[in-house]
Amino acid sequence: MSRIQGRFEALAKAKRKALIPYITAGDPHPSLTVPLMHGLVEAGSDILELGVPFSDPMADGPVVQRAGERALKHGVGLRDVLGMVKDFRKADSATPVVLMGYANPIEAMGIEKFAAAARTSGVDGVIVVDYPPEECLDFSALMKKNDMDPVFLLAPTSTKKRIDEVARSGSGYLYYVSLRGVTGAANIDLTDVASHIPQIRRATKLPIGVGFGIRDAESARRVAQTADAVVIGSRIIQEIENGRPEDAVARVKSFLKPIREALDASFAK
Repeated sequence: MSRIQGRFEALAKAKRKALIPYITAGDPHPSLTVPLMHGLVEAGSDILELGVPFSDPMADGPVVQRAGERALKHGVGLRDVLGMVKDFRKADSATPVVLMGYANPIEAMGIEKFAAAARTSGVDGVIVVDYPPEECLDFSALMKKNDMDPVFLLAPTSTKKRIDEVARSGSGYLYYVSLRGVTGAANIDLTDVASHIPQIRRATKLPIGVGFGIRDAESARRVAQTADAVVIGSRIIQEIENGRPEDAVARVKSFLKPIREALDASFAK
C-alpha cells in the first residue's frame, strides 16, 4: 500500500477530508522549501504537492508562474527538488509528497533514472500536467513498479472516455481541475463541481481531490461536501510572495490553520 493510499484510508476511517497544499520548490528561496513543507504539515496538511519549476508552464496562472520564475532564478531544477524531498524525509517519514510539473525535466533526466531517484528520495506520487494517460502507459507502469502513484488531471470538459482512461491508469487519487482555465484564474463554481463529481465516482473508487480556485475556508468546506480532498495552491503562494521570505512559514501556517479547522468542524462525526 502506498503512503497516499494509506493516508486516504486513515482519513476515511476518521471521517476527515484531506487538505492538500501546493507550493513551488525553491520559492521564495531554496533554503525555505523544506521548512515550508514541515510548516504545511504542522498546519494540518495531509498530502503535499511540490511543484517542479519549469520555464514554459501551460496550466499555471500568473501567481504560480511568478513562483516558478523566482525558483528558476535560484537555479532550482528537478534534481534539487528531489534533494529537498530527501531532506524533508529526514524528519517526516509519514506525510505523502507528490511532485507536480511537466514532462520535459523528467525526460531530460531520463524516465528510468527519474523513477529510481524519486523513489530513493521518498516521493510518493507524480502529476505530469502534459502526460495524458493514453500516451504514457509505460510511464504509469514504471511509477507503479517503483511504488509511486501516477496522479492524473480531469477537467469540466473531460469526456466519459477520458474519465474512464484516467480511472484505469491513475492511482493514489484523481485531481479534478474545477476551472476551465489556469490556476488561480477565477472563483470556483461550486455548483458545477458538485454536478461533475458523481460522474467521476461512477468510474473509479479512487479518492477525488478538487483544485484550482479554492481560496478560503468557506470554499474549501463547500468543495469537501462532495470531494475527498481539497487542493490549494495559488492562495498559498500569494501568502508567500506578499510578505518577507523570513515570514513565509508563519504566513502559510496562519492561512491554512483556519481551513483545516473548518474542514474538521464540518465533517467530524
